[in-house]
Amino acid sequence: MKTVVITGATSGIGLEVARLLAGQGFNVLGIGRDEARCRQAEASILSENPGARVACFAADLMQQREVVRIASVIRNLLDAQWNGELHALINNAGCVRSRYMTTEDGYEQQFALNHLAGFMLTHMLLPVLLKARGRVILTGSNSHKGIRVHWKDPMFRRWYNPLIAYKQSKLCNILFAKGLNDRYGNTGIRAYVVDPGLVKTDIGNKETGFLVNLVWSLRKRHGVPPAVPAETYLYLCRQEPAPEGLYYYLCKEKAYSRQVTSENANRLFEISRRLCGLDE
Repeated sequence: MKTVVITGATSGIGLEVARLLAGQGFNVLGIGRDEARCRQAEASILSENPGARVACFAADLMQQREVVRIASVIRNLLDAQWNGELHALINNAGCVRSRYMTTEDGYEQQFALNHLAGFMLTHMLLPVLLKARGRVILTGSNSHKGIRVHWKDPMFRRWYNPLIAYKQSKLCNILFAKGLNDRYGNTGIRAYVVDPGLVKTDIGNKETGFLVNLVWSLRKRHGVPPAVPAETYLYLCRQEPAPEGLYYYLCKEKAYSRQVTSENANRLFEISRRLCGLDE
């Protein structure tokens, strides 16, 4: 039995991926921000798959202390029940903001949750991923194209544009995946980014201002149900041997930005390590 950890697992894409994987016999460990929604997600999945092995844990991954805490909980559970092995970590949690907002660590929230949380959680779970020759899957976006990392001020403290900050965070997702493959590809670990396309979720309606909320409410009407992109995550979890590509859309490889180079990936890796307070 293979175990998968999914962040942002209580709604939208994350919930549909959890539902799909649980129905395919995976052990599913979900992470959501709200305790009540964690229980609702578990109940929803179990109502469709009474024999599913699923558990959801509440953690605010925007805060680094919470990433450290939940990583410890998961590692202890894996060691106790599943031979200390993690088949896949799906870093799906994300947010959209309409103004400059920071975490308790002082980091811009889109950069903190969309990139640093997944970076830090992956680092904390690396031993159990290595043991399983596992996979790391990130939720990306086609919006990563046409943007560069603002290296001198990656959190846009001096000049903030929420849309640019979001797009940069999605570029960071694919640079992180590239960096993981460069560093750990020879160990059997593989990292991927899924482009879900336009999906009917509430990401643009959570803690956003009136205009962003309105625009997203209108735009998402043209999106596909979360169950559509969920199939790509299942594909990347099930394929044996692990696929060789990096960026996937509807279960097929897709072209990505020319900014995705080993040089940029390594530069982001070092910045992220410092911001997360991680030792080599």
